[in-house]
Amino acid sequence: MTGQRSMGAQAALAPTSVARSLSPNQRAWARFKRNRPGYVSLWAFVVLLLLATCAELVCNDRPFVAHIDGKWYAPVVSNPPEVALGGDFATPTDWKDPFITQLLARPGNWAFTTIVPHSATSTNYFAKLAPPAPPSALNWLGTDDKGRDMVARLLYGFRVSIWFAIALTVTGSLIGIALGALQGYFGGRVDLVMQRLIEIWGAVPELYLLIIFAAVFDPSLVLLLVLLSLWGWMGLSDYVRAEFLRNRSLEYVKAARALGLSDWQIISRHVLPNSLTPVITFLPFRMSTAILALTSLDFLGLGVPASVPSLGELLQQGKANLDAWWIIVPTFVLLVTTMLLLTFIGDALRDAFDTRKS
Repeated sequence: MTGQRSMGAQAALAPTSVARSLSPNQRAWARFKRNRPGYVSLWAFVVLLLLATCAELVCNDRPFVAHIDGKWYAPVVSNPPEVALGGDFATPTDWKDPFITQLLARPGNWAFTTIVPHSATSTNYFAKLAPPAPPSALNWLGTDDKGRDMVARLLYGFRVSIWFAIALTVTGSLIGIALGALQGYFGGRVDLVMQRLIEIWGAVPELYLLIIFAAVFDPSLVLLLVLLSLWGWMGLSDYVRAEFLRNRSLEYVKAARALGLSDWQIISRHVLPNSLTPVITFLPFRMSTAILALTSLDFLGLGVPASVPSLGELLQQGKANLDAWWIIVPTFVLLVTTMLLLTFIGDALRDAFDTRKS
């Protein structure tokens, strides 16, 4: 009996001993994996990100490989002119042209196309229905008001939005961490002066400046990234400042300072790694905010150029064409799905870095 009790006690203590042998990051990852909605959302978001990043391999109006009259072509890499295929024009080949379609229908001629044979900017000038056309076998989600395929517009527009959000999140986080670390570590007069400057800068009307710059300069993603980054760090710097104010008075910082380490060494080696929890947990929420900001500015006509695919521009088209439900409904569903995935990931990260949960 005593032996069975001891074995049971050892079995009960085994998970605890294994958990204690893990590093803090490993324990955080284990807690993250136990949050099923967040873990599944992470993988779903990664799949969407990979599909959007490799959009040319999914949606493209040029085939991967074409074999015509005994010759091989790789139009996705180098689109040959139409005269090279026996046509009349020296312009790049339009693979939806009836002449090319008839050419590919001959015996021995073929082309290996992408899953969706449309790109975000291509227009089928030979379509039978006027745009915006409803969903069909040729266009699974229909076309927009300019005759462009909705699946391609959504995928390419999502790529622009998500990578813009990643760039804005990284830029804003770096600025917020740097300024918050300076305030929190040095404190005193440095903290007081910087806090007053931040309050003044926060009172500057961001939207008015965006309208002014949109009227003066040509719209571009780089200009929009710079302008939004000027205010995108402010919320995060407060959390980093609070963490540095708390950690700088702990014993390990005093010990490092007594050993003669410089301020930069103490910040980079000791204080900063222990102050990144709010930064990591807020990253998904900051990305969702950046996506909504870009979508809103595109909807108002203050965002990316007209030639760049945009979810906000699709929402604007849906507002102008209320009878074309296939424009606004898929765009709205994609935005809501992305926001939900990022929210679930953010909640899971918050729980993972909560040390009170075993």
